[in-house]
Amino acid sequence: MAALVFIYLAIIALMIVSMWKIFTKAGKPGWACIVPIYNIIVLLDIVKKPWWWILLFLIPLVNIVFGIWVLHRLSRSFGHDAGFTIGLIILGIVFIPILGLGKDEYKALED
Repeated sequence: MAALVFIYLAIIALMIVSMWKIFTKAGKPGWACIVPIYNIIVLLDIVKKPWWWILLFLIPLVNIVFGIWVLHRLSRSFGHDAGFTIGLIILGIVFIPILGLGKDEYKALED
């Protein structure tokens, strides 16, 4: 049981560090990734979408579509394509650290 708790905490730490690095690469404060709701607002700013999109995440089923859209724009912001977006959706535990801890550079998208 203690081993599972350790693994769980290690995964959480890896995801926090990865998101921190993603935010930092995008020129945002890294600590923003650990503040609930504010982290979504900052993520929307990173992918160049308005802050009020956070309201769309409150609507069932619509939130899934817009969540995928945000992940795709995040993927494109770091120079990846739709295949990487699918990886973020299905295996985020692997692809988020690749994005944050890898050598990818942030390139702001134009609308």
